[in-house]
Amino acid sequence: MIPRTALSLIELYLRNKPVTLITGARQTGKTFICRDIANRLGFRYVTLADRQDRALANSDPDAFLQTYGFPLIIDEVQNAPVLFDSIEAVVDRAIYEEKDAKRMFILTGSQSYRLMECVSQSMSGRVGIVNISPLSQSEIAGREEVPFASDLTVAAKRCDGRDSMGMMNSIVTGCFPELHNDSTLSPWAFYSDYVDSYIARDVMEIVNLKDQLKFFNFMQVMASMTGQELVKETICDAVGINGRTFNEWLCVLVAGDIIHLLQPYSGVSTVKRVSKRPKIYFRDTGLACYLSRIADGPTLSSSYLKGPMTETYIVNEIMKTYDNRKENVAFYYYRDSANGEIDLLIQKGGSLSLIECKAGVDISPEDTGSMRRFAPKDDSVSSKCVVCLTPKPYVTKDGTPVIPASSI
Repeated sequence: MIPRTALSLIELYLRNKPVTLITGARQTGKTFICRDIANRLGFRYVTLADRQDRALANSDPDAFLQTYGFPLIIDEVQNAPVLFDSIEAVVDRAIYEEKDAKRMFILTGSQSYRLMECVSQSMSGRVGIVNISPLSQSEIAGREEVPFASDLTVAAKRCDGRDSMGMMNSIVTGCFPELHNDSTLSPWAFYSDYVDSYIARDVMEIVNLKDQLKFFNFMQVMASMTGQELVKETICDAVGINGRTFNEWLCVLVAGDIIHLLQPYSGVSTVKRVSKRPKIYFRDTGLACYLSRIADGPTLSSSYLKGPMTETYIVNEIMKTYDNRKENVAFYYYRDSANGEIDLLIQKGGSLSLIECKAGVDISPEDTGSMRRFAPKDDSVSSKCVVCLTPKPYVTKDGTPVIPASSI
């Protein structure tokens, strides 16, 4: 099994918090991490996917906790939200009695919105939260994960030499652990089962879904728009749903960590920022390719989705290098009134790193024009670069570093 970078963050929270909450999409490795911790650190493990345990947790949460004691790992905890009040009471009692109120509970689940709502209502400040993404390139390659930087020397050491078609194949395969732990597993078969299970289990638990095929069509349309601005009217017309249903289904995909929304940068003006459209990114390009009927690298290479899928992959990989270590940064994109766009802005303190994502190898001055013209009023620009499918790093004629996507 592939070691996970986030494990060090989880162990840090175990040393300092009574409760650690592990969220993330289905099959990103949460259960494997928890079973490993249970074996190494002496936690009991119970999953609320089990019907009897789920029934007890919902009918008598206090008796459930007394039965299993602590330290305890509760997997699929979203199946019994009533447990959170009882867990809070156990933690409060331990703190009041001046016991060691650390590493008492690990909770996991795949519906982040519902979990976060429960946490904010009952245990705010006592919970360390870790989101488990699909595997990063560094985890797959077995190399150290470091926050992305536009450093040519670092990129030269980290790039693995994959050419454009090699990167296309990586994008289509995606980054779910099971696909990289079992080389005989067909990505197409994996994603087919994944979508069926996701709709039948997660979606049906959150909303009263009457038409599963229409929701699948909704996912397909959303996948075709990855890396692009979210246009509600276009999606509603394509799927045949109203605005209320769109809002509900969008929340389902965000809650299940299937997609994330990247907000536009507008300086310190939050009012301006929320008045513009976000961009949609699927968390995993393999899933987005499956939904778009793209089965292999050559098909993607000749598809109109080559650019958006490559951008999605690069943005996801860069974000993982920060999120897996819970770095204090914010991510945006930028578009001006003349439609000049910068794909990714990383804001740390008062400085910005500007990143263009390209599906080609050769970068022209036109590709870096938006970054040259960008002049923010509220932040300073600390670095600029282009990340693309080049197998080796280089510098453009205008001095812009070009970083291989394989080095992220």
